[in-house]
Amino acid sequence: MNQLLPADVVDQIIREDRHFAAAPDAFFKAWKRGAEIAGPEWFGDGTREGLEQATSKWDLRPNMLLLNDALGVLSSGQRMFLSAMVSYYNSREGGAMLKRCGFEGLSDLGGLDLERRKVIADLTLNYNGW
Repeated sequence: MNQLLPADVVDQIIREDRHFAAAPDAFFKAWKRGAEIAGPEWFGDGTREGLEQATSKWDLRPNMLLLNDALGVLSSGQRMFLSAMVSYYNSREGGAMLKRCGFEGLSDLGGLDLERRKVIADLTLNYNGW
């Protein structure tokens, strides 16, 4: 027996399909914005040119060794933002970094400024796996 879906359900499916079809590009744009805010030295080849020429999230993978070494000397806001970004790349490593920063839950992101909050929100909204 064929049943037609209610119009509002069909509309929701269409909206979600459109959103998730565009999500990889939106995620990359948010990731690149985050890398620009945090500083290109933490991502990809560590250069401004590398950041500008990046065409995918793979070009801007976080430099985990450098980040873990520097975590103790960064400001609390820098630590939180970079650790939150890393958690999209590698949840275990990012989670450990967040724990080292004293992160206890999502409300701790309230310490970030609006620009950084928007990056984290866009990464969350458009995350489609690494």
